[in-house]
Amino acid sequence: MSRETDALTMAGLNLIQQALSIYDSNLNLVVCNRRFREMFDLPDTLVTPGARFEDTIRFMAERGEYGRMEDVETGVTLRVAQARTFTPHYLERIRPNGQRISVEGNPLPQGGWVAVYTDITRTKQQEELLRARSEELTDKVLAYAEELATTNRKLESTIAALEETKRILTETEARTRLTTEMMPAHIAHVGPDRCYTFSNRRLSSVMPGRPADILGQPIDQVLGPAFKAIEPHLEQAFAGQPSAFEFTDEDSSRRIRAAFTPDLAKDGSVAGVYIMSMDITEETQARAALQQTRRREMAAQLTSGMAHDFSNLLTIILGSQSRLQKIDLPDAARELVNATLSAAHRGGSLLNRLADITGARDWNPQPASLSALLNDLKTLAFPALPETIRLNINNLMKEDMLILDTGMLQDSLLNLILNARDACEGTGKITITASPIQGLWLEITVRDSGPGFSDSALDHALEPFFTTKGGEGSGLGLAMVYDYTKLAGGRVRLSNAEDGGGQVTLRLPLRRPAQMAAEPGLVLLVEDSPDLRIRIREMLTDMGETVIEAASAEEALVLCSELPEISRILSDISLAGDMTGVDFLRTLPNGHPPCYLMTSLPPEHALHRAGAELAPVLRKPFSTAQLSALFLMTAPIQ
Repeated sequence: MSRETDALTMAGLNLIQQALSIYDSNLNLVVCNRRFREMFDLPDTLVTPGARFEDTIRFMAERGEYGRMEDVETGVTLRVAQARTFTPHYLERIRPNGQRISVEGNPLPQGGWVAVYTDITRTKQQEELLRARSEELTDKVLAYAEELATTNRKLESTIAALEETKRILTETEARTRLTTEMMPAHIAHVGPDRCYTFSNRRLSSVMPGRPADILGQPIDQVLGPAFKAIEPHLEQAFAGQPSAFEFTDEDSSRRIRAAFTPDLAKDGSVAGVYIMSMDITEETQARAALQQTRRREMAAQLTSGMAHDFSNLLTIILGSQSRLQKIDLPDAARELVNATLSAAHRGGSLLNRLADITGARDWNPQPASLSALLNDLKTLAFPALPETIRLNINNLMKEDMLILDTGMLQDSLLNLILNARDACEGTGKITITASPIQGLWLEITVRDSGPGFSDSALDHALEPFFTTKGGEGSGLGLAMVYDYTKLAGGRVRLSNAEDGGGQVTLRLPLRRPAQMAAEPGLVLLVEDSPDLRIRIREMLTDMGETVIEAASAEEALVLCSELPEISRILSDISLAGDMTGVDFLRTLPNGHPPCYLMTSLPPEHALHRAGAELAPVLRKPFSTAQLSALFLMTAPIQ
């Protein structure tokens, strides 16, 4: 507060007719007006901010302000103890000089209290005069009037305290609402009538397409079709049982995690349900990819030993049958030999397909052109399709550059095209459509004009070894597509089109490159191995970058402080010296250039995991193309 404001405030306080004093929680004087000093004839030391309440009471007691006291110190101690309780109070008393005053005290929210002293001498004189002159008024009425006046004054004091409390509660409620509206989750309350009684206005951010203002609206109308997924859990919460679950909102293609908590009244009844829901789509994508990777590892462990032994047996069978072919055998026996050889070769093909599914193939996403991938797909599929089957490709994606594992995606689509060809039985049409879904998914649909999937195929076609082609099918094609899609964090759905024909829909997370062909600049290369620095510098210069080198994190920090023109930082995680590459990135100031890490450490290593939380990590050894792709991958943390 400025000096001018202080002066104005004090001038205003000095103009009021009542004496006023404010003491803090330590019973030290904060402020008082001139009337307070004049009423009690106090010295300067007791009206100066910081003066102790105890000293003021002792001064007034020694002058007889509170009447005759046997022990002044005991009286002072008692009054100080009463003041520390900070309770609202109102009293009236007669001073030694015959002046009658009222004292009104109220505690402050920050601690301490304010006291107002009013000269009611004339008021009391008028009351006594009225009592003497008004013979018609009985003593009972006068006493009641006096009691009523005292009560009114106490009520006014209480109302003032309540108003201050109301103001504080209003501010607290506003801060609480602002906090809930800033949270990345929808927080709501539903009453017994299943209508919203509270919402932090975040529903539309969690489930796009829903309204933000939902107070008073029924929950089933607000959520629409998604209500069927949550209704059992909501009723369970109204029965007193909390629950947490996940569901997919098909309207927005979002995966939602929700928690329902009963709102219990004092009597134990359920007065409503608290709801918290969060968008976990990206988390689900990553979780699905991790789960599929673990399944592949388990399948590889289970099948590797069996496949090895089976391969040895097939080798023995093929060798034996080849020797039998050289012997002059009857025609019937020769046919059996040929059949055995065919079965053995088929078993070898089956082993290769199993290896494709259970082998340690990693998902390797890189920036790629979707239109180029689809054009190549048409070229690859053309020789396998008869002239009587047409292949149409509709690319409805506005963005062409996406983060994709082109090898896996192309293998999956080729597999689906061949399955669709077989379903068309020699004539018909195959249509591939790529389109965006809610800005979250790349949806690719492969549809044929065949008879469609049977009920059994709809339930089991994604399972390994399920086939409708009899002895000609391995039953691993759709299982491979399912596997590849899950590795990418997506999902596969089988269905039949309304006008006939089977339909396979792949939904892949829609990831875009952070930037297109960034302009070359000055790259700080941090690597403690001289040989590696030379090799990586050559890669960077081939990419058009200018390179400055550092052999340690400490040296790199000096260069960062002296060269603001550095546009990127590429650092090894393991460095010579006391600091690792992770420590180096954590030490960089805010606003530093984009950072990338490289390492030969395995992904499960603690340093590798810590580095991945800060910036994209490139595994050694790597090629120039992989390094270039790294600079186009997901935007690094800055």
